[in-house]
Amino acid sequence: MTHLTRRAFLAVPPVALLVPVAGGAVRHEPTSVGDSHRGPAAIASLNGLRAAERAYALMQEGYDLADCVVQGVRIVEDDPNDTSVGLGGLPNEDGVVELDASVMHGPTHKCGSVASLRGIRNPAMVALEVLRRTDHCLIVGEGALRFARQMGFVEENLLTESTRLEWLKWRENMTKEDDRLDDDERDAPVGKTFVEPGKAAAMAGAAGPVKHHTGTVHCSVLTKAGDVSSCTSTSGLSWKIPGRVGDSPIVGAGNYCDNEVGCAGSTGRGEANLANLSAFLIVESMRRGMNPAAACLEAAKRVVANSKERRLKGPDGRVNFDLKFYALRKDGAYGAATLFPGGKLAVCDETGPHTIDALHVYDTPM
Repeated sequence: MTHLTRRAFLAVPPVALLVPVAGGAVRHEPTSVGDSHRGPAAIASLNGLRAAERAYALMQEGYDLADCVVQGVRIVEDDPNDTSVGLGGLPNEDGVVELDASVMHGPTHKCGSVASLRGIRNPAMVALEVLRRTDHCLIVGEGALRFARQMGFVEENLLTESTRLEWLKWRENMTKEDDRLDDDERDAPVGKTFVEPGKAAAMAGAAGPVKHHTGTVHCSVLTKAGDVSSCTSTSGLSWKIPGRVGDSPIVGAGNYCDNEVGCAGSTGRGEANLANLSAFLIVESMRRGMNPAAACLEAAKRVVANSKERRLKGPDGRVNFDLKFYALRKDGAYGAATLFPGGKLAVCDETGPHTIDALHVYDTPM
């Protein structure tokens, strides 16, 4: 390593690791508190803290890694109040919930995925059946639903009253040129309006401006033996074109693991991950020696650099969307990065469930 003077050393950011590279130069590699962890762990997106805790507990009981991550993610899929995935997920532009998920199993390097799956609340569980019972990696649409039925999954309406009302609000406020009245086009009732019992809370939740939502849940685990597995599940972009598939079911984009290196996953704008194969990039960066947080930040910077379309940038020149990346290395180190500050990584290890801060590309909020 090149000799550093005291002045040069003090110039290095306090959260940087000095990494020797070819020619004796030094690369300043950003770090996080998760870099020092070693041994078994489960990580997840922030909405998956319970998923990480569940996956870690099942791992301690000796369950197969793929079952651990899928059963962890299942908690979020079953939660009607999490509109990013599973039951209560926000629908496509036709008001239909379409779900995507993928599972990777490190010891066998097998993967299973489903996309545009309708009527089944646990797409990660269906993806696991694809992994274990077929020679395929990805099944989509009607084929995925038929396969789920064959595997014994029961169809149900995944649209809750609150997500239906949110979709209806978006649909009515799209344009004033159609026959649906916008909020500001409707006359106020004369007197009270009758609301079915139990629907008042849903109507209150649907108030406010119409927004597009992205959201997903990711979970990865590492055993004491050094084996890994990962899972990503989502309802995708709200109000999407029917049949749109995001990054979550695409191995290498929103989910990837390599038993010799570790795992990576992502939540946020799926199209950006599809265009950059971010999860694969993170794992390969760790293979080259980067710590998990630095590898995630590398992927985040790649996304920013490749977001060249004008519509993807705000007036200040920064991208107008966010992405969050999560990584777990084979030795137990973990980390995360986002485009904008405020992101966190959910973790469960020998200290119990907790969160840590993610690194970020931009210094100020979006």
